[in-house]
Amino acid sequence: QVQLVESGGGLVQAGGSLRLSCAASGRTFSNYAMAWFRQAPGKEREFVAAINRNGGNTYYADSAKGRFTISRDNRKNTVYLQMNSLKPEDTAVYYCTGGPYIEYDSRNYANWGRGTQVAVSS
Repeated sequence: QVQLVESGGGLVQAGGSLRLSCAASGRTFSNYAMAWFRQAPGKEREFVAAINRNGGNTYYADSAKGRFTISRDNRKNTVYLQMNSLKPEDTAVYYCTGGPYIEYDSRNYANWGRGTQVAVSS
């Protein structure tokens, strides 16, 4: 089982940027597709972005396209989420997860980090 620890969240003004990191330990990181989800208060956990095992393919929610970039460094066992042009509606707890396949439904992932809070002020 992979252990996941997110970092990099914080408070930022609208239009600003943040870079989230997710460090993985345990079994071989490169065997896992990785994804970021987010959950705002009172809302369901929603898909943000995903990346395949070797980093060659990426997938984004419509809300993230053109603003967010997911990447990974298999040598460092870390996946990143670069978030630019942040909006107040991006405010949420951001979680990373991984599995053998890319899934868009959070219920299909078993391993989760504890999350990192992102708050965007207007």
